[in-house]
Amino acid sequence: MPKRSSSVVGREFGGMMRAIIARTGYTHRELAERLGWQEAKISDMTLGKGGVTEQDVVLVLGYCHATVEEREHLLALFRECGSAWLQMPKDGVPDQVRTLIEHEQIANEVITWSMILVPGLLQTLDYGYVVTECSPVIEAKDVPEVAAARTARAEVLEPGRKFVFLIHEQALEIPVGTVEVWREQLAHLLRMSVRKYISIRIVPRSAGVHAGTCGDFCLMKFPKYPPVVYADSVNYCLFFDDPETIKVHENILTALAAVALSEEESRAVIDNILEGLQ
Repeated sequence: MPKRSSSVVGREFGGMMRAIIARTGYTHRELAERLGWQEAKISDMTLGKGGVTEQDVVLVLGYCHATVEEREHLLALFRECGSAWLQMPKDGVPDQVRTLIEHEQIANEVITWSMILVPGLLQTLDYGYVVTECSPVIEAKDVPEVAAARTARAEVLEPGRKFVFLIHEQALEIPVGTVEVWREQLAHLLRMSVRKYISIRIVPRSAGVHAGTCGDFCLMKFPKYPPVVYADSVNYCLFFDDPETIKVHENILTALAAVALSEEESRAVIDNILEGLQ
């Protein structure tokens, strides 16, 4: 972790360190005094800003009686470097990793591009249930719980922040579940589209080949941290926070916005598809 800077990996590391220290009952000041450190050193470590050595990490984990599994995971995070961070969830559910959910909760702007399906934050419970059922890595017995968890992520859609959804027209036309499920999903999009802090814009088929053919992703912006790009697949997810990758994805979003329909025109497209299902 680079000193004095916070990355996705660093924040993940810091969050786990805070939890382990909290378990001991010590305050950061008390722990620093016991280790003969300045409190700022503990603060930097638990905020993911670095400023410590691997030996320091081992010392704190030992003093706090961390488990072997915790120690191995945290040391792996500490050694992590590079412009991308790959996670492979044990349960095979990428969009439910704690890292993504925590970043969604603190972002002040979330911009999502989706080509194939309605974005997760806009999915109804029934639509999300059908999508979850189709996953090759989620067991049938876990579908209800995972679908409910996915729907719960939508709690972040609240005033005071900005959400922009760029969605390809084909994502609205692909049948998901019964006609009733499909119809309710489209109606939900119309309801959400009138909220002032939510912008839903459709990229029409007539746009042809476009910059977004690289695949779905989400760009999250924060008051205190650099932007983060998130992308996932069947059983893995990727986080990027290096300036070059962020710029590339910002350019993609700019290009998509240039060919996307206006909010009013997008509502008309959704309404037209909905009427065809009556």
